Amino acid sequence: MKKNELKKVLKPLIKECIKEVIFEDGTLSSIIAEVMKGTSAVSSQPIVETKQPTQQKSRLETDEEAKARIDARKKKLMTSVGSSTYNGVNLFEGTTAAPADTGGQNHGALSGVAPNDPGIDITALMNKTTAIWQKMNEK
Repeated sequence: MKKNELKKVLKPLIKECIKEVIFEDGTLSSIIAEVMKGTSAVSSQPIVETKQPTQQKSRLETDEEAKARIDARKKKLMTSVGSSTYNGVNLFEGTTAAPADTGGQNHGALSGVAPNDPGIDITALMNKTTAIWQKMNEK
């Protein structure tokens, strides 16, 4: 008998025997029970994340100190770029510092926007949409 012929005869027999052992003898339920014991042992102990406390500044800066520090940084950057590079134009004139990173505590659409940012004026856009809706309503 050739190998392929033997395979054709034995494969269905072995498949049937395995089904019998797994389903009829209860082997499958014992396998599932063992797996569940293993997962419950792991999940019974909660995973606890320990964060290192962030170092707080010993004192808070006043607005004047922060402005002086920022101005000093701007001057340092301008001197490193060179005052003759941009024809003496102050690249940082009228700029303000970006809002501080909160470490992901604030979530939302405007979480990275400064509270004093006026945004964009959309009144002209709203006036045009009113006219469009009125024309659509007339038809």
